[in-house]
Amino acid sequence: MKICDLTQFYSPLSGGVKRYVHEKIAYIRDHSPEDEHVLIVPGPKTELKTDSQSRVYSIHSPLVSRSSRYRALLNLRAVGEILEHERPDLIESSDPYQIGWKAIATGRALKVPVVGFYHSHFSEAYLRRGARFLGKRATQRAMTLTRAYVRKVYNRFQLTLVPSEALAGVLSEWGVRNIRAVRLGVNTDIFKPVPDDTAATRHSLGVGCGQTVLLYVGRLAREKNTQTLFRAFELLSRRNGNQFHLVVIGDGPQRKRLQKLQSRDCGNNISWISYCTNSADLARYYRAAGLFVHPGIQETFGLVALESQVCGTPIVGIRGSYMDRIICHDQGSWARENSAEALAEAIEGSSAKKLSSLGNSAAQTAQDLYSWPRVFEELFCIYRELRSKYRRF
Repeated sequence: MKICDLTQFYSPLSGGVKRYVHEKIAYIRDHSPEDEHVLIVPGPKTELKTDSQSRVYSIHSPLVSRSSRYRALLNLRAVGEILEHERPDLIESSDPYQIGWKAIATGRALKVPVVGFYHSHFSEAYLRRGARFLGKRATQRAMTLTRAYVRKVYNRFQLTLVPSEALAGVLSEWGVRNIRAVRLGVNTDIFKPVPDDTAATRHSLGVGCGQTVLLYVGRLAREKNTQTLFRAFELLSRRNGNQFHLVVIGDGPQRKRLQKLQSRDCGNNISWISYCTNSADLARYYRAAGLFVHPGIQETFGLVALESQVCGTPIVGIRGSYMDRIICHDQGSWARENSAEALAEAIEGSSAKKLSSLGNSAAQTAQDLYSWPRVFEELFCIYRELRSKYRRF
């Protein structure tokens, strides 16, 4: 079977979606020799990179974000020509915009099934954020239109994949049919709770003796709720002095908020790395942390939270996101509301527990449930089931 993935959410600095498609390529290479993979993404120039079972097509596309390096894939003719040339057995779109519509149209022309993966709950991430500017009535109207759009586009896919049962329920209530909840995964060959020279890692970050390292990995953006994390850390520093050291790995529109925080009294207890390109290095940072802090309230899955747990580092965050179901340890200390005060108290409460025991227990459960080979075995069964049914119509 030849599978083709299409996505705009792909850049040198992107995270979850890029990791998902590249792990799929690795799974085919290592575990599924009868399959092939094609990936179509935007890039700074048009080029083709080939491997034994995979081909990655980059299409020249304009830059839309300097911080994230995302590009808008507007050359739909090129997308269509590649699909016509490759003639995949199944197309998967990780994009609800023009790329998704192009995938649907081309799949119909080629008579192959098209799957949509609802990676990002974009209606919540962007419209809820703008509520204070639009007002209640305008926000409700915009949400109604957005739900209608989601229903319209995703009901044209033969199947819509979502990364959580809870999110599947939400989309079902919106009128989206043919939904299947699937798990995402983690590379357990790299992310694992192995003995490590955490002292050297802590020293490289400027962490003092006896300090508890709080780690955040992800975009510095309003939709990631990083402003709440920064305010919470300021509260922690006022109340606890030098007890905590915050390590932030990521970049984005709220970089200036972080830099402003670094310029204050608590700045000596903050380390910032704009991007970590090496997974082994990222695993070391996870293992050097006492707690991973995830302030997100709109996450559909939360790959970084999963990676942290597999490395033996427990999570603290705000209750109520779709990410809650992948937390493999007790969440009793988590914040019950989205506020800096509640998150600061949650961090204090969690850090008072025996973090090593909590992390080791979570690591074993996460490894058992979320290794990429196990995840893709289940996903490829879904692909083959869909393909076999599609042939009968």
